[in-house]
Amino acid sequence: MTQPMTARTPVPTTASGTRLPASQGSLSIARGAAPATEGTSGVLARFEEWTRRSPEAPAVIDGAHRWTYRDIDAAADEAVRALRDRVRPGDLVGVCLDRSAALVVTAVALARIGAVYLPMGPRPGERRTEAVTEDLNVVCLIGDPEVLPPRHRSAEHLPLALPAEGANATATVVAAFAAPGSTARSAPSGAFYAVLTSGSTGRPKAVAVGEPALAAVLDWYRATSGVGPGDRQSLLIGVAFDPHLLELWAGLTSGAPLVPAPDEVRWDPMVLADWWQEAAVTVCVAATPMVEPLLERPWSPDLTLRHLFVGGDRMRRRPGKDVTTTVHNAYGPAEATVVSTVHTMRGSDDAAGTDAAPPIGHPLPGVTVVVADPDGRPVARGTEGELLIGGGALALGYLDPELTARRFRAVPKGLDLPGVERLYRTGDRVRMSDDGALEFLGRLDGQVKISGVRIEPAEVEAAFEKDPSVLGAVVTAPRTADGHTRLVAYVRPAAGTALTADALLPAVRAWLPEQAVPSDVRIVDAFPLDANGKVDRAELTRQAAAGAPGPGDAPADGGGLAGTTPGERLVLSAVRDLLARSEVSLTESFTGAGGTSLLAARLLTVIEKESGVRLRAPELLRQPDLRAVALLVDTRLAARQPAGA
Repeated sequence: MTQPMTARTPVPTTASGTRLPASQGSLSIARGAAPATEGTSGVLARFEEWTRRSPEAPAVIDGAHRWTYRDIDAAADEAVRALRDRVRPGDLVGVCLDRSAALVVTAVALARIGAVYLPMGPRPGERRTEAVTEDLNVVCLIGDPEVLPPRHRSAEHLPLALPAEGANATATVVAAFAAPGSTARSAPSGAFYAVLTSGSTGRPKAVAVGEPALAAVLDWYRATSGVGPGDRQSLLIGVAFDPHLLELWAGLTSGAPLVPAPDEVRWDPMVLADWWQEAAVTVCVAATPMVEPLLERPWSPDLTLRHLFVGGDRMRRRPGKDVTTTVHNAYGPAEATVVSTVHTMRGSDDAAGTDAAPPIGHPLPGVTVVVADPDGRPVARGTEGELLIGGGALALGYLDPELTARRFRAVPKGLDLPGVERLYRTGDRVRMSDDGALEFLGRLDGQVKISGVRIEPAEVEAAFEKDPSVLGAVVTAPRTADGHTRLVAYVRPAAGTALTADALLPAVRAWLPEQAVPSDVRIVDAFPLDANGKVDRAELTRQAAAGAPGPGDAPADGGGLAGTTPGERLVLSAVRDLLARSEVSLTESFTGAGGTSLLAARLLTVIEKESGVRLRAPELLRQPDLRAVALLVDTRLAARQPAGA
């Protein structure tokens, strides 16, 4: 039980949000400025206001295709007419579309109906989708019928006349209706959207967010970026990732057009920079791992990008003095509506260009943060503790009431937090400086974050253990030499079975988001045990961090670099370093060896840095094996040699 406590009044702020000096002996409590008062309009109402004010202004620009606010408004009305007899206010609707005008129309239509938008992405994984629609009372899935799970492919389909043009568009979209499970959970009253997060049971859990919470974050975003007519707002983030809601509605509520990014832009930082320039993007939301390689290079002075909001992973360096874009290092769990704290950086800052990790900053307007000890008591500033978040930006809770009760707590008696009724326990370890800024230090529990997605190793273990040939699985999360986290799975086969990573991974991918698929799978006869007879996870993590092969594993070439050409040596060395797997050979494909489109971006950067050869992500991912990738490098190296050299 949490003990009663007392605390000083949180650090006061002026009306403009400037924080006043902390009182002597201040505890680790900080409050953002008072929320902006822009009227009582909600998220949908702001879009409709812009539709009335500027009906012919562009709302979506996708290459050569454009849709005005009037176009999106009319298409959304048509979708409402098609769905309204089957979808009611409060119903959960799973959306399996990619970034496109069709996705934008769907989001507006569901908001008009009052249904709860559940973004799942265009390829959410068949088994994962089945689990979600069994556990949650999802009335229908909207998407290409070819990517829906079997139960929904054979269900009743209602065709939807959504825009079919654009880089990520699909020609056919249906609403597929299938009966939910008998114990499926519904969204709580007042939910505007829900997003999936990792669950330790092996099945994803869902968190529901109300419209006022999203509206408050959007108010901050518009005020901070100044986004409005004449700007171009990115539509870049993966659809199943909660910052997608921020950028989608930021454009629609500001009068600025949304610019959907082609899929390859999300795999390759250099393509991302080219796209910013070609699409004239002025305000962008992006994942930290995609942006950091760009901060290590000379910044293009030709970019129109004014504001760049990054988050989802620890930022390891600050922008250089040549960066003309204002960069916002944003932090926030889905349970606190996308963004809770932010630290803003400019090229003119004294600390610009330093390798020191920036803080995650100060709380947004209306947000209160507390750094607490294991008993929930605020600690002194400068002391490490768990980050607790309160205020109007909190989610309504999980669709599982028991989980909500564990993670969302009432403010303890004796703790004076005006305007705060609940605190969300993030599980993140932080430290607050004297001026109220937060420094992110890591996780307190077993969760890890891979490319912005929180992952429970237990969920990954459960995905392996669904295979009857698997006796048990343990997943570790070591850090690579450059500070990135990767997943390594140790799998024990059942008696009489012969398992390989190639045989296991296709089924595992059907259960998990891409970020949760391990880059290395090791087949072992037994797990090491600690003195208490439990699996020694620390020892497995040490082995994985050291790149030690599991029992019975051996490098395909004895550990040396079997490549005979410069391209083969470079590609093999780079892939082994990125995956921390010394046994990778040139006969393996990049994805078969454990690579993902997210790791592809880092591999492309290494290849260009070491050889000067610029490959594109699609070129890398469609090659049958690493030898073919190396041949591309060798061919382009040879083409640069002068004749007769």
